[in-house]
Amino acid sequence: MQLKALQIAQLINGIVDGDSNVLISAPSKIDETYPNTITFFANPKYEDYLYQTKAAAIIVPKDFEPKSPIPATLIRVEDVYSAVAFLFEHFSRKAMPEKVISKNAVVHPEAQLAQKVGVGHFSVIDKNVKIGENTSIATNVHIAEGVKIGANVTIYSGVKIYHDCEIGDNCIIHANVVIGSDGFGFAPQEDGTYKKIHQLGIVIIEDNVEIGANTTIDRGTMGPTIIRKGVKLDNLIQIAHNVEVGENTVIAAQSGIAGSAKLGKNIRIGGQVAIVGHITVADGAQFQGKTGVGSSITKENSAWWGIPAIPYMEYMRAYIKFRDLPAIEKRLRALEKQLKDANKDPNA
Repeated sequence: MQLKALQIAQLINGIVDGDSNVLISAPSKIDETYPNTITFFANPKYEDYLYQTKAAAIIVPKDFEPKSPIPATLIRVEDVYSAVAFLFEHFSRKAMPEKVISKNAVVHPEAQLAQKVGVGHFSVIDKNVKIGENTSIATNVHIAEGVKIGANVTIYSGVKIYHDCEIGDNCIIHANVVIGSDGFGFAPQEDGTYKKIHQLGIVIIEDNVEIGANTTIDRGTMGPTIIRKGVKLDNLIQIAHNVEVGENTVIAAQSGIAGSAKLGKNIRIGGQVAIVGHITVADGAQFQGKTGVGSSITKENSAWWGIPAIPYMEYMRAYIKFRDLPAIEKRLRALEKQLKDANKDPNA
C-alpha cells in the first residue's frame, strides 16, 4: 500500500511542507529510516537524525523550525503522538482470518453469532455464547459456555475465555490471554492441607479495552472482577479475583494486582509493580516500575516509587542519600581515625 504525503496529511489533519506527491509505503524509526517511508519527530534529543534521514516524509510538531535543510517532506501536526497512533492504525495489517467461520472450527448450534463474525481454524465456541458483529476470532481460541462478546472485538490465537464472562465492544485481546480462570482461594485445614474455595463470580471487561499477550484475569470469588472501559493492559500481567481497574488506567508488563484491590480512573502503573489486595488507589495515581504498594493511596494524581511505596520526590531525595552512603562511610572512618589519633596518650 502506497500513499502520497498529501493523502497522509489529510488522514492526520496535517499541513504538507515540501513535496505533497512523494509516495509513502510504510513507517520507519527516526534513527533507522529507509527510502519511501515516513517517520516522526517528537523528542528534541532525536533532532540530529532529521538532517540525515532517508525517509520520504516526517511528521513534526506544527511549530517546528529546523536548524538546517531537511531532505524529506514535513507534515506538520498539532499532536505528533496522536497523529502517529492514527497513522499506524491505518497501516496495520492484523493477522486475522477473513470474516468467515472456518470449516475446522467447532461452533455449538446454540451459540449466537452476529453478522460478519470470523472464527479461525480449530477454535471452539461453546453453548449459549453470544458474539457481536464484526468480531474476529483467530485460531485455537476457546470461548466457554455462556460468554458474551460485543461488536468489533479482535481475539488473537490461543485466548481462553472461561464460562459466563463478558467482553464489551471494540476490545483487543492478544495471544494466550486467559480470562476467567479461578481466583487464588484456598481455606487452610487443621491437618495442614488446603481446601479449594470455588470461585463463583465472573470477569466483566467493558468497552475499548486492550489486553496484552499472556495476561491473566481471574474471575471473582463472588461477584465480578471488573476491567472498566478504556483500560490498557500490557503483556504478562496478573489481575486477581474481585479486582476493579478503573477506566482509562494503563498497566505495564509483569505487574500484579492482588485480590479485591480497587483501582481508580486514569492511573498509570509501570512494569513489575505489585499492589496488595483489599486496598484502594485514588484516581490519577502514578507508580514507577518495581514499586510495591502495601496500603491504600488516597491522594489523587500523586506519584509513588519504592518498596514500600513512598512519594516520588521523597524517594528521589532518599536515593541520593543512599547513593552517597559509601562516601559518607569513608568520611566517617576518616573522622573516627582523626578522633582516635587525637585522643592517643602521647606518653604511651
